[in-house]
Amino acid sequence: MNGKMRALVKAEAAPGAVIQEVDIPKIGPKDILVKVHAAAICGTDIHIFHWNKYAQDRIKPPMIFGHEFAGEVIEVGSQVEGLEVGDHIAGETHIPCEQCLLCRTGKQHICRDMLILGVHTPGVFSEYAAIPAVLAWKIPKEMPWDVGAVLEPVGVACHAVFMAGTAAQNVLVTGSGPIGMAAVGIAQALGARRVICTDVSDQRLELARKDWGADVTLNPTKVDVVAEVRKLTDGLGADVVIEASGSPAGIKQAFEAMRRGGKIVLFGLPSQEVCLDLTEQIIYKEAVVYGSTGRGMWDTWYNVMALIEAGKIDAAKMVTDRFPMSQFEEAFKVAAAGNGGKVVLYPGQ
Repeated sequence: MNGKMRALVKAEAAPGAVIQEVDIPKIGPKDILVKVHAAAICGTDIHIFHWNKYAQDRIKPPMIFGHEFAGEVIEVGSQVEGLEVGDHIAGETHIPCEQCLLCRTGKQHICRDMLILGVHTPGVFSEYAAIPAVLAWKIPKEMPWDVGAVLEPVGVACHAVFMAGTAAQNVLVTGSGPIGMAAVGIAQALGARRVICTDVSDQRLELARKDWGADVTLNPTKVDVVAEVRKLTDGLGADVVIEASGSPAGIKQAFEAMRRGGKIVLFGLPSQEVCLDLTEQIIYKEAVVYGSTGRGMWDTWYNVMALIEAGKIDAAKMVTDRFPMSQFEEAFKVAAAGNGGKVVLYPGQ
Protein backbone atom coordinates (compact mmCIF):
# COMPACT_ATOMS: atom_id res chain seq x y z
CA MET A 1 0.00 0.00 0.00
CA ASN A 2 1.41 3.35 -1.00
CA GLY A 3 0.70 6.76 0.40
CA LYS A 4 1.15 8.90 3.47
CA MET A 5 -0.16 8.68 7.03
CA ARG A 6 -0.12 10.69 10.23
CA ALA A 7 2.02 9.39 13.06
CA LEU A 8 3.05 10.50 16.53
CA VAL A 9 6.83 10.67 16.33
CA LYS A 10 9.56 10.99 18.92
CA ALA A 11 11.41 13.36 16.65
CA GLU A 12 14.40 14.22 18.82
CA ALA A 13 16.20 13.34 22.04
CA ALA A 14 14.16 15.73 24.17
CA PRO A 15 10.80 15.84 25.97
CA GLY A 16 7.67 15.83 23.84
CA ALA A 17 6.60 14.42 20.48
CA VAL A 18 5.13 15.70 17.22
CA ILE A 19 2.58 14.56 14.68
CA GLN A 20 4.21 14.15 11.29
CA GLU A 21 3.13 12.99 7.87
CA VAL A 22 5.21 9.93 6.98
CA ASP A 23 5.15 7.12 4.45
CA ILE A 24 2.79 4.22 5.10
CA PRO A 25 5.20 1.40 6.03
CA LYS A 26 5.98 -1.42 3.63
CA ILE A 27 5.56 -4.99 4.83
CA GLY A 28 7.83 -7.98 4.45
CA PRO A 29 6.71 -11.52 3.58
CA LYS A 30 6.03 -12.39 7.25
CA ASP A 31 4.39 -9.08 8.20
CA ILE A 32 0.92 -7.60 8.14
CA LEU A 33 -0.21 -4.01 7.62
CA VAL A 34 -2.75 -2.91 10.20
CA LYS A 35 -5.07 0.09 10.16
CA VAL A 36 -4.76 1.17 13.80
CA HIS A 37 -8.17 2.09 15.21
CA ALA A 38 -7.17 2.55 18.87
CA ALA A 39 -3.88 2.73 20.77
CA ALA A 40 -3.52 2.97 24.55
CA ILE A 41 -0.87 4.96 26.40
CA CYS A 42 1.41 2.83 28.58
CA GLY A 43 3.81 3.89 31.32
CA THR A 44 6.60 3.12 28.85
CA ASP A 45 5.13 5.68 26.44
CA ILE A 46 5.05 8.28 29.22
CA HIS A 47 8.76 7.62 29.84
CA ILE A 48 9.43 8.10 26.12
CA PHE A 49 7.31 11.25 25.93
CA HIS A 50 9.04 12.85 28.93
CA TRP A 51 12.45 11.53 27.80
CA ASN A 52 13.63 10.11 31.12
CA LYS A 53 16.55 7.73 31.62
CA TYR A 54 14.55 4.66 30.56
CA ALA A 55 13.85 6.27 27.21
CA GLN A 56 17.33 7.73 26.80
CA ASP A 57 18.85 4.26 27.22
CA ARG A 58 16.58 2.61 24.63
CA ILE A 59 15.02 4.97 22.10
CA LYS A 60 16.77 6.19 18.96
CA PRO A 61 14.84 9.16 17.54
CA PRO A 62 13.23 9.77 15.20
CA MET A 63 10.76 6.94 15.65
CA ILE A 64 7.06 6.22 16.02
CA PHE A 65 6.29 4.89 19.50
CA GLY A 66 3.29 3.19 21.16
CA HIS A 67 2.64 -0.54 21.49
CA GLU A 68 -0.86 -1.25 22.89
CA PHE A 69 -3.32 -1.32 20.00
CA ALA A 70 -6.22 -2.82 18.12
CA GLY A 71 -6.88 -2.57 14.43
CA GLU A 72 -7.87 -4.15 11.15
CA VAL A 73 -5.63 -6.17 8.85
CA ILE A 74 -5.51 -4.48 5.45
CA GLU A 75 -2.52 -6.22 3.85
CA VAL A 76 -0.91 -9.63 4.41
CA GLY A 77 2.64 -10.73 3.58
CA SER A 78 3.21 -13.55 1.10
CA GLN A 79 4.33 -16.04 3.78
CA VAL A 80 1.65 -15.24 6.36
CA GLU A 81 -0.82 -17.97 7.26
CA GLY A 82 -3.92 -17.82 9.44
CA LEU A 83 -4.66 -14.14 8.88
CA GLU A 84 -6.55 -12.39 6.13
CA VAL A 85 -7.58 -8.92 5.10
CA GLY A 86 -10.45 -7.72 7.26
CA ASP A 87 -9.47 -9.57 10.43
CA HIS A 88 -9.67 -7.56 13.63
CA ILE A 89 -6.64 -7.95 15.86
CA ALA A 90 -4.93 -6.86 19.02
CA GLY A 91 -1.23 -7.53 19.36
CA GLU A 92 1.56 -8.89 21.48
CA THR A 93 4.43 -6.44 21.94
CA HIS A 94 7.29 -8.86 22.62
CA ILE A 95 9.27 -9.74 19.50
CA PRO A 96 11.32 -12.80 20.56
CA CYS A 97 14.23 -14.32 18.66
CA GLU A 98 12.51 -17.76 18.60
CA GLN A 99 15.93 -19.48 18.67
CA CYS A 100 17.26 -19.28 22.23
CA LEU A 101 16.71 -21.67 25.14
CA LEU A 102 14.03 -19.42 26.64
CA CYS A 103 12.08 -19.16 23.40
CA ARG A 104 12.28 -22.90 22.86
CA THR A 105 11.06 -23.68 26.37
CA GLY A 106 7.94 -21.52 26.36
CA LYS A 107 9.47 -18.37 27.86
CA GLN A 108 9.52 -16.18 24.76
CA HIS A 109 8.44 -13.15 26.80
CA ILE A 110 11.79 -13.13 28.64
CA CYS A 111 13.97 -13.82 25.59
CA ARG A 112 17.36 -12.17 26.13
CA ASP A 113 17.40 -10.85 22.57
CA MET A 114 13.78 -9.70 22.60
CA LEU A 115 12.75 -6.51 20.84
CA ILE A 116 9.74 -4.48 21.93
CA LEU A 117 7.26 -2.94 19.52
CA GLY A 118 7.35 0.83 19.79
CA VAL A 119 10.63 0.79 21.70
CA HIS A 120 13.11 -0.99 19.45
CA THR A 121 10.94 -1.06 16.32
CA PRO A 122 8.39 1.43 14.91
CA GLY A 123 5.23 1.51 17.01
CA VAL A 124 1.50 2.00 16.66
CA PHE A 125 0.75 5.66 17.42
CA SER A 126 0.01 5.99 13.71
CA GLU A 127 -2.81 5.47 11.25
CA TYR A 128 -1.13 2.32 9.93
CA ALA A 129 1.47 -0.03 11.38
CA ALA A 130 3.51 -2.87 9.92
CA ILE A 131 4.01 -5.65 12.46
CA PRO A 132 5.27 -9.24 12.38
CA ALA A 133 2.25 -11.47 11.80
CA VAL A 134 3.26 -13.67 14.73
CA LEU A 135 2.32 -10.82 17.09
CA ALA A 136 -1.31 -10.71 15.96
CA TRP A 137 -4.12 -11.93 18.21
CA LYS A 138 -7.51 -12.16 16.51
CA ILE A 139 -10.34 -10.47 18.38
CA PRO A 140 -14.09 -10.76 17.82
CA LYS A 141 -15.42 -8.20 15.36
CA GLU A 142 -17.97 -7.07 17.92
CA MET A 143 -15.24 -6.17 20.43
CA PRO A 144 -14.83 -2.37 20.69
CA TRP A 145 -11.48 -1.10 19.46
CA ASP A 146 -10.56 0.48 22.78
CA VAL A 147 -11.13 -2.83 24.58
CA GLY A 148 -8.92 -4.62 22.07
CA ALA A 149 -6.22 -2.02 22.69
CA VAL A 150 -6.06 -2.84 26.42
CA LEU A 151 -5.97 -6.63 26.18
CA GLU A 152 -2.18 -6.44 26.37
CA PRO A 153 -2.05 -4.58 29.73
CA VAL A 154 -4.89 -6.73 31.11
CA GLY A 155 -2.59 -9.61 30.23
CA VAL A 156 0.18 -8.14 32.39
CA ALA A 157 -2.16 -8.29 35.38
CA CYS A 158 -3.42 -11.73 34.43
CA HIS A 159 0.10 -13.15 34.15
CA ALA A 160 0.97 -11.89 37.63
CA VAL A 161 -2.21 -13.04 39.36
CA PHE A 162 -2.22 -16.50 37.77
CA MET A 163 1.40 -16.89 38.87
CA ALA A 164 0.52 -16.65 42.56
CA GLY A 165 -2.98 -18.10 42.63
CA THR A 166 -5.59 -16.27 44.67
CA ALA A 167 -8.41 -18.77 45.31
CA ALA A 168 -9.61 -18.55 48.94
CA GLN A 169 -6.73 -16.20 49.78
CA ASN A 170 -6.53 -12.79 51.41
CA VAL A 171 -4.97 -10.74 48.61
CA LEU A 172 -3.25 -7.36 48.82
CA VAL A 173 -2.64 -5.37 45.62
CA THR A 174 -0.23 -2.49 46.20
CA GLY A 175 -0.61 0.17 43.52
CA SER A 176 -3.97 0.69 41.80
CA GLY A 177 -2.93 2.00 38.43
CA PRO A 178 -4.69 0.50 35.39
CA ILE A 179 -2.86 -2.82 35.69
CA GLY A 180 -3.18 -2.93 39.48
CA MET A 181 -6.94 -2.38 39.14
CA ALA A 182 -7.16 -5.21 36.63
CA ALA A 183 -5.23 -7.40 39.07
CA VAL A 184 -7.92 -6.68 41.68
CA GLY A 185 -10.65 -7.83 39.30
CA ILE A 186 -8.77 -10.93 38.18
CA ALA A 187 -7.97 -11.93 41.77
CA GLN A 188 -11.68 -11.70 42.55
CA ALA A 189 -12.54 -13.67 39.41
CA LEU A 190 -10.22 -16.46 40.54
CA GLY A 191 -11.99 -16.76 43.88
CA ALA A 192 -10.07 -14.61 46.34
CA ARG A 193 -11.44 -14.54 49.88
CA ARG A 194 -10.84 -10.80 50.16
CA VAL A 195 -9.00 -8.27 48.00
CA ILE A 196 -7.42 -5.22 49.59
CA CYS A 197 -5.75 -2.59 47.44
CA THR A 198 -3.68 0.51 48.04
CA ASP A 199 -2.89 3.69 46.16
CA VAL A 200 -2.02 7.30 46.91
CA SER A 201 -4.85 8.46 44.61
CA ASP A 202 -8.33 8.37 46.14
CA GLN A 203 -9.77 8.57 42.62
CA ARG A 204 -8.04 5.37 41.62
CA LEU A 205 -9.10 3.68 44.84
CA GLU A 206 -12.70 4.58 44.03
CA LEU A 207 -12.32 3.01 40.57
CA ALA A 208 -10.75 -0.11 42.09
CA ARG A 209 -13.70 -0.43 44.45
CA LYS A 210 -16.52 0.53 42.07
CA ASP A 211 -15.34 -1.01 38.79
CA TRP A 212 -13.06 -3.87 39.83
CA GLY A 213 -14.57 -5.13 43.08
CA ALA A 214 -11.95 -4.29 45.70
CA ASP A 215 -13.31 -5.19 49.13
CA VAL A 216 -11.13 -2.71 51.02
CA THR A 217 -9.12 0.27 49.75
CA LEU A 218 -6.33 1.95 51.69
CA ASN A 219 -4.45 5.18 51.01
CA PRO A 220 -0.93 4.86 52.50
CA THR A 221 -0.71 8.63 52.94
CA LYS A 222 -3.68 8.46 55.33
CA VAL A 223 -3.48 5.10 57.14
CA ASP A 224 -0.92 2.54 58.30
CA VAL A 225 -1.39 -0.05 55.56
CA VAL A 226 0.48 -2.84 57.34
CA ALA A 227 -1.55 -2.39 60.52
CA GLU A 228 -4.83 -2.25 58.60
CA VAL A 229 -4.03 -5.38 56.60
CA ARG A 230 -3.21 -7.27 59.78
CA LYS A 231 -6.49 -6.14 61.36
CA LEU A 232 -8.34 -7.56 58.38
CA THR A 233 -6.47 -10.89 58.45
CA ASP A 234 -6.59 -11.91 62.13
CA GLY A 235 -3.17 -10.42 62.71
CA LEU A 236 -1.50 -12.62 60.10
CA GLY A 237 -1.03 -10.44 57.02
CA ALA A 238 -1.94 -11.05 53.38
CA ASP A 239 -1.61 -14.56 51.97
CA VAL A 240 -0.79 -13.19 48.52
CA VAL A 241 0.60 -9.77 47.61
CA ILE A 242 0.60 -8.37 44.08
CA GLU A 243 3.08 -5.48 44.02
CA ALA A 244 2.11 -3.17 41.18
CA SER A 245 3.35 0.21 42.36
CA GLY A 246 7.09 0.00 41.72
CA SER A 247 7.47 2.50 44.55
CA PRO A 248 10.35 1.67 46.93
CA ALA A 249 8.12 2.57 49.87
CA GLY A 250 5.28 0.51 48.41
CA ILE A 251 7.53 -2.51 47.89
CA LYS A 252 8.79 -2.35 51.47
CA GLN A 253 5.22 -2.04 52.70
CA ALA A 254 4.13 -4.98 50.53
CA PHE A 255 6.69 -7.31 52.11
CA GLU A 256 5.82 -6.15 55.62
CA ALA A 257 2.10 -6.72 55.00
CA MET A 258 2.64 -10.28 53.70
CA ARG A 259 2.12 -13.06 56.23
CA ARG A 260 4.72 -15.64 57.14
CA GLY A 261 4.69 -18.35 54.49
CA GLY A 262 3.02 -15.95 52.07
CA LYS A 263 3.61 -15.26 48.39
CA ILE A 264 4.45 -12.01 46.66
CA VAL A 265 4.51 -11.19 42.94
CA LEU A 266 6.59 -8.19 41.88
CA PHE A 267 5.81 -6.52 38.57
CA GLY A 268 5.85 -2.79 39.33
CA LEU A 269 9.19 -1.43 38.10
CA PRO A 270 11.20 0.62 40.64
CA SER A 271 12.92 3.71 39.29
CA GLN A 272 15.67 3.38 41.89
CA GLU A 273 17.32 0.78 44.11
CA VAL A 274 15.13 -0.76 46.82
CA CYS A 275 16.47 -1.51 50.30
CA LEU A 276 14.81 -4.56 51.89
CA ASP A 277 15.46 -6.57 55.05
CA LEU A 278 15.88 -10.00 53.44
CA THR A 279 16.33 -11.74 56.79
CA GLU A 280 13.04 -10.58 58.28
CA GLN A 281 10.89 -10.23 55.18
CA ILE A 282 11.92 -13.25 53.08
CA ILE A 283 14.12 -15.75 54.92
CA TYR A 284 12.38 -15.84 58.31
CA LYS A 285 8.98 -15.62 56.62
CA GLU A 286 9.83 -18.45 54.19
CA ALA A 287 8.26 -16.18 51.61
CA VAL A 288 7.82 -17.20 47.99
CA VAL A 289 8.85 -14.33 45.71
CA TYR A 290 7.96 -14.19 42.03
CA GLY A 291 9.15 -11.74 39.41
CA SER A 292 6.58 -11.11 36.69
CA THR A 293 7.03 -9.27 33.42
CA GLY A 294 4.79 -8.92 30.41
CA ARG A 295 2.63 -11.85 29.40
CA GLY A 296 3.12 -15.48 28.49
CA MET A 297 2.99 -16.14 24.75
CA TRP A 298 0.30 -17.19 24.32
CA ASP A 299 -1.17 -18.81 27.42
CA THR A 300 -1.89 -15.48 29.08
CA TRP A 301 -3.91 -14.28 26.10
CA TYR A 302 -6.10 -17.39 26.25
CA ASN A 303 -6.64 -16.79 29.97
CA VAL A 304 -7.58 -13.14 29.40
CA MET A 305 -10.11 -14.02 26.71
CA ALA A 306 -11.56 -16.82 28.86
CA LEU A 307 -12.15 -14.37 31.72
CA ILE A 308 -13.74 -11.80 29.39
CA GLU A 309 -15.93 -14.29 27.53
CA ALA A 310 -17.13 -15.83 30.81
CA GLY A 311 -18.10 -12.38 32.08
CA LYS A 312 -15.64 -12.61 34.96
CA ILE A 313 -13.97 -9.29 34.13
CA ASP A 314 -14.99 -6.28 32.05
CA ALA A 315 -11.88 -5.02 30.27
CA ALA A 316 -13.78 -1.94 29.05
CA LYS A 317 -13.58 -0.57 32.59
CA MET A 318 -9.82 -0.22 32.25
CA VAL A 319 -10.36 2.69 29.82
CA THR A 320 -11.36 5.95 31.49
CA ASP A 321 -10.19 8.59 28.99
CA ARG A 322 -10.26 8.81 25.19
CA PHE A 323 -8.68 11.38 22.87
CA PRO A 324 -8.18 11.87 19.13
CA MET A 325 -4.47 11.52 18.39
CA SER A 326 -4.45 15.21 17.43
CA GLN A 327 -4.93 15.96 21.16
CA PHE A 328 -2.00 13.81 22.25
CA GLU A 329 -0.48 16.47 24.52
CA GLU A 330 -3.60 16.61 26.68
CA ALA A 331 -3.85 12.80 26.58
CA PHE A 332 -0.30 12.40 27.91
CA LYS A 333 -0.98 15.00 30.60
CA VAL A 334 -4.00 13.00 31.80
CA ALA A 335 -2.11 9.71 31.65
CA ALA A 336 0.86 11.08 33.60
CA ALA A 337 -1.38 12.58 36.31
CA GLY A 338 -2.09 9.08 37.59
CA ASN A 339 -5.70 9.52 38.68
CA GLY A 340 -7.57 7.30 36.24
CA GLY A 341 -7.32 4.16 34.18
CA LYS A 342 -6.05 3.77 30.64
CA VAL A 343 -5.97 6.66 28.19
CA VAL A 344 -6.71 5.67 24.59
CA LEU A 345 -5.74 7.56 21.43
CA TYR A 346 -7.57 7.27 18.11
CA PRO A 347 -4.95 7.69 15.34
CA GLY A 348 -7.54 8.35 12.65
CA GLN A 349 -8.83 11.43 14.44
